[in-house]
Amino acid sequence: MDVILHIGAHRTASTSFQAYMRANLPALQEQGIGFWGPRRTRNGLFAGIIPTNGSPRLGRQARLAQGRIELHLDRAAAQGMRWLIVSDENIIGAPRRNLRDSDLYRGAGVRMARHAAAFGGRIARVVLSVRAFDSYWSSALAYSIARGSPLPDPAQLEAICTLRRGWRDVITELASAIPDTEIHVLPHETFAGLPDRRLQIMTTATITAPVDTNRMWLNRAADMDMLRQCLTLRGEDPARIGQGAGRYDPFTADQKARLRELYQDDLFWLASGADGLAIMNTEKTREQTGISPQRDQLTRGQDNDRQEGRVA
Repeated sequence: MDVILHIGAHRTASTSFQAYMRANLPALQEQGIGFWGPRRTRNGLFAGIIPTNGSPRLGRQARLAQGRIELHLDRAAAQGMRWLIVSDENIIGAPRRNLRDSDLYRGAGVRMARHAAAFGGRIARVVLSVRAFDSYWSSALAYSIARGSPLPDPAQLEAICTLRRGWRDVITELASAIPDTEIHVLPHETFAGLPDRRLQIMTTATITAPVDTNRMWLNRAADMDMLRQCLTLRGEDPARIGQGAGRYDPFTADQKARLRELYQDDLFWLASGADGLAIMNTEKTREQTGISPQRDQLTRGQDNDRQEGRVA
């Protein structure tokens, strides 16, 4: 059984992909495809992989986590699963940590090494989605503000645009942590609205991926109108966030240009072979895939699906 870790990143339609997997789980299981999502991994299964600060029994916690995961993997294999998709974007870190650091997934390599050890070397490949930094950081900030965080000040925005850590650095760390494991990279701009195509790439097999008919855009960042409502409910002046509608965009033109340049450097590195560390998957047009719609045709929605199966 091939174990495929889908590690996000955050703000790259990972929640929509997880909802697609849950919605189609019976059909997928018939083809030997199992799925573990956050409702499973964060419900005790991964407890102890990342140590809690100050815990006196770190080694024991890690061994218990490895034992739990091994048991569940053996059950999935016994059920006839040929592929197991494990999708949890928190494997490499948390967006609130990124915002606190004004940096991109510090410590991703260490976290990946701990998860690889917990899976006992049974990970066949890792799949990471990357996104243009101007939209990635804007989305992360909007998501954070809607959940009670303060508006970013100019110093924080400039710090985000000044640091030079990009996806190349994250991928290099991951490759160092799992040197014998394939890393596949999917650009968000191409694959955000193609969960079925993502699944085909993850399995690297000719499977019948159910066509995505729901077209839901889950866990989306709050837009300007929603953010003004959030500020009003918190007793803050909604005018502080500025005028206009649509996507929250706090960066200046110069800052966005710097962020886009960094992303283009990362894409060029990936397209040039990524020093043999990763494989970038691309799709030229929707017609070439013959399946799902692009992101601009998705329907907005909320993550209210509670139907994830308990079978692998």
